[in-house]
Amino acid sequence: MSRNIEGKVVVITGASSGLGEATARHLASLGASVVLGARRLERLETIASDIRAAGGKAEIAQTDVTHPAEVAALVDKAIRVFGRVDVLVNNAGLMAIAPLSETRVEEWDRMIDINIKGVLYGIAAALPVFQKQGSGHFINIASVAGLKVFSPGGTVYSGTKFAVRAISEGLRHEVGGAVRTTTIEPGAIDSELKHGSAHAQSAAFVKDFYKIAIPADAIARAIAYAIEQPADVDINEIVLRPTVQEF
Repeated sequence: MSRNIEGKVVVITGASSGLGEATARHLASLGASVVLGARRLERLETIASDIRAAGGKAEIAQTDVTHPAEVAALVDKAIRVFGRVDVLVNNAGLMAIAPLSETRVEEWDRMIDINIKGVLYGIAAALPVFQKQGSGHFINIASVAGLKVFSPGGTVYSGTKFAVRAISEGLRHEVGGAVRTTTIEPGAIDSELKHGSAHAQSAAFVKDFYKIAIPADAIARAIAYAIEQPADVDINEIVLRPTVQEF
């Protein structure tokens, strides 16, 4: 199956740590050319250097997904260097958990900007490319919190992840004849996502909850599974949790 990954050009947002980093390293090991975007340039440089040292192909671009021009520049770099884009992994995300009664409006705005608008900006950057090529694959990272509202505390976060699922399904319906769409819905996965809560009580709850977390490479393998399918097979949703996770 790795024959269907080898040689593909994969753009990944939020690639400086966690799910994005694990996915970049795994896909590069299977022969994909990866183009990595995130705000932390030094982290991207280290990951790309490791990939190249292992014989892989990697390019980077400092990218804040809340700025559409930067997301477009990331996709443009992939085309400039590798001539095409086969997959876009919309991975960048923020989980700021706090009760609604705390009215942390700035955190709400930030989650909407990253988790929803960031995905839309990725779609806006890559969809014209995919349509021109006649092929492409969006992989959008949602959450089990997009299947069931995570409350109290995660109501707004859940709202953003429900939105990712709705956008992904609408995208599949509109362009699915040539473009594949996969939504990944992880449970507790070991990443920096768990550090996004500034509300002390909620942060303590999240820290305790994530004691059951499984490694980020579980998501990397799920993403590889979706990519490696034949072109006429579209894996639309993958839900995965630690075996012991109830929510």
